[in-house]
Amino acid sequence: MDMMIRIENLNKIYKTGSVEVHALKDVNIEVAYGEFVAVMGHSGSGKSTLMNILGCLDRPTSGKYFLDGIDIDKQSPDELSLIRNKKIGFVFQAFNLIPRTNVLRNVELPMIYAKVKSKQRREKALELLDKVGLSDRVNHMPNELSGGQKQRVAIARALANNPPIILADEPTGNLDTNASEEIMKIFKNLNREGTSIIVVTHEPEVAKYADRIIVFKDGCIIEDSRKEGGENYLA
Repeated sequence: MDMMIRIENLNKIYKTGSVEVHALKDVNIEVAYGEFVAVMGHSGSGKSTLMNILGCLDRPTSGKYFLDGIDIDKQSPDELSLIRNKKIGFVFQAFNLIPRTNVLRNVELPMIYAKVKSKQRREKALELLDKVGLSDRVNHMPNELSGGQKQRVAIARALANNPPIILADEPTGNLDTNASEEIMKIFKNLNREGTSIIVVTHEPEVAKYADRIIVFKDGCIIEDSRKEGGENYLA
């Protein structure tokens, strides 16, 4: 089976003065195309460090990381920037929308970086906003939206360049229960359409949407389990 992500003997050590923090210890993970994975663990377990490395925002101290067949260690900063723009859709807890820019323009942003023509950008952004149920909010500013609506804009933006994988870091952390469920159902539908999804969460209610749960403790994987029966537990 082809792998979207392959991590081999990955270590990450942070040095602060004379103190060394071993954030990830000999981690090995393979994620297939189209998998939906939840990464869990307490604060300081290594899950956020892993996400930063998966997102090409940080480099490991040692070990190998292959994303969609690309050896990330061999890429220049410019090449990594291109990979982040084309291969990965990011969704964050804090939404990270640009405040003085309307919803449509926020979704267009990754396509502007990718030099997509104006007409195509607009068409794609409108299509994505429709997909997340916000076609009536395209000209609104972020401060006119609820938390759940902001996160839906963020998901539409993450999909702008058709990335094969979405990395979501505590995407429901600032949302109430109903909004959280709506967001996770969007992720589930995207996954059914073929997008690989990795979501970091400390909430079991969020993790239950995934087909596989990886649990970290002290920089190590202590559990890696798959759901029995796949699709049917959350129709």
